[in-house]
Amino acid sequence: MTWHTNRLLSFDTETTGVDVNNDRIVTAAAIAVGGDQPTEPHTWLAHPGVDIPAEAAAIHGITTEVAHTKGMPAEQAIDGLTAVLAAHLNRGVPIVGHNVVYDLTILDRECRRYGLPTLLDRYADPVIWPVIDTRVLDQHVLPFRRRVSETQGARQLITLAQVYGLGWDEEAAHGSEYDAVMAARIAYRIGAIAHRPSGERPEFVRRARTQRFDAVAALDLEGLHHAQIEWAAAQAAGLQEYFRKTDPAAVVEGSWPVIPHQAGGDDQ
Repeated sequence: MTWHTNRLLSFDTETTGVDVNNDRIVTAAAIAVGGDQPTEPHTWLAHPGVDIPAEAAAIHGITTEVAHTKGMPAEQAIDGLTAVLAAHLNRGVPIVGHNVVYDLTILDRECRRYGLPTLLDRYADPVIWPVIDTRVLDQHVLPFRRRVSETQGARQLITLAQVYGLGWDEEAAHGSEYDAVMAARIAYRIGAIAHRPSGERPEFVRRARTQRFDAVAALDLEGLHHAQIEWAAAQAAGLQEYFRKTDPAAVVEGSWPVIPHQAGGDDQ
């Protein structure tokens, strides 16, 4: 059940915004790591076909001009990215990412935008699996972990990197390659902690108000995937309940690892 020591495909995208139906992928990374094999990096820079908002460029560093002059056509990038993910899934290699439901969903919408086969279309199984989401995992194993500062969210990638003792390079961060590799390292660290005897786990785990690493240790890769479906739904329901204290109409999507496409939706 030591899924964390096997081959993993770390995955991340940087985009024009946060709307999975209407925003576009600008850069992407799919990097195969671990399993006692050489690292196999795949990266893409795309011209998304729309202007990149200044606020998005400020995060990932890719302006409209850079994307236009150095990026490949978006359709080509999306097709290549989806093919790499599908090839690894079909070999049983799990996709690993942080809040990966966002990346997998925007990729699905991009495929549909360009009339390309989606990841599911290219996969042998009727559902996409296995997937490992460090945001879902961390919230399950340490549900009451406090924020590290007033300005840094408890479940941000930078926070997880710091909590699990991995450090953080702010200059390299927010690029798809760095963030993808960091997610894989966090997933490995969570798996490694889970598989240690309780008395040998890090002090921050042993003193936690609630910790559920044993639940992770008891699962093989298939069990972990299906457990995350339940955990993600429960986490979304809890967040929705919290938001509805001030906004009775608040809705938090709980689908995972891909938000289902609604025919006739907003994506274009």
